[in-house]
Amino acid sequence: MASRSLDDLNPIVREKAQLFVSTCALQGIDILIYCTYRSEEEQNVLYAQGRTTPGKIVTNARGGESFHNFHLAFDWVPVVGGKPQWSDTKLYLKAGIIAESVGLEWAGRWAGSLRETAHCQYTGGLKLAELRAGKKVV
Repeated sequence: MASRSLDDLNPIVREKAQLFVSTCALQGIDILIYCTYRSEEEQNVLYAQGRTTPGKIVTNARGGESFHNFHLAFDWVPVVGGKPQWSDTKLYLKAGIIAESVGLEWAGRWAGSLRETAHCQYTGGLKLAELRAGKKVV
């Protein structure tokens, strides 16, 4: 099962995630980070969803093709009154802009059919192929 502990993130990403959460809080937005690192096996299970297993397609990334697999990404949701606001596009946009302001890439800006409003990552300019070859974000 995917983790939601910030301790599972690369230290640089962890610091940016903490800054994201605290900056959102200053703007009156509570954030719940619910997924950080995913193993390749967990990623493959998600990839199968909506393809070979029941459910809605939630990712285009197979195992080894997600920045979650390299401790560089996390998924989050804004929370109001203790309840996740999965459908509040305005709140996601406000928080997404804050994520970008602290140096994170917010997937709510991605082009294409699968924008992920609940996803942020920091790659340090590295591509997945470089990470698979052993390079690290430092």
